[in-house]
Amino acid sequence: MAKRRLPQSDRSLFTRLSQRVSQWAGKPQTFVGAAGLIVIWGLSGPIFGFNDTWQLVINTSTTIVTFLMVFIIQNSQNRDTAAMQIKLDELINRIAGARNELLDLEELDADKIEEIRQEFEALARRARGDRATATIGAERPEKPGFNKQ
Repeated sequence: MAKRRLPQSDRSLFTRLSQRVSQWAGKPQTFVGAAGLIVIWGLSGPIFGFNDTWQLVINTSTTIVTFLMVFIIQNSQNRDTAAMQIKLDELINRIAGARNELLDLEELDADKIEEIRQEFEALARRARGDRATATIGAERPEKPGFNKQ
């Protein structure tokens, strides 16, 4: 199945920009270019007498790039995580026998998520036949689930 791309008009300017910058920033050529700029900057030190302005150029430019990249990376990560959650929710929804109560697991508190993770860990230990360490959750049913209260 081919990957469906939304028309440019269906995505905001920031989304389109962040996708392009993320793709560009992740390429080896970008790393080589950035490393090359650092080398050129370092080699230019004697020409400028290693003065404060020379140092300020690299400090300011790297700070600005880093500051902006934080937002680009976070936007990319948020979109990827949301898309993955939707895909996982669709799988849970469509697979016979899957527990629909796991659909919005990412919305639960960390303590509740940890409790469920421990239940699945115990299930995995039991499935491997590791009886000695499978005592956590042994009082729970064979299929881990939420403790109904």
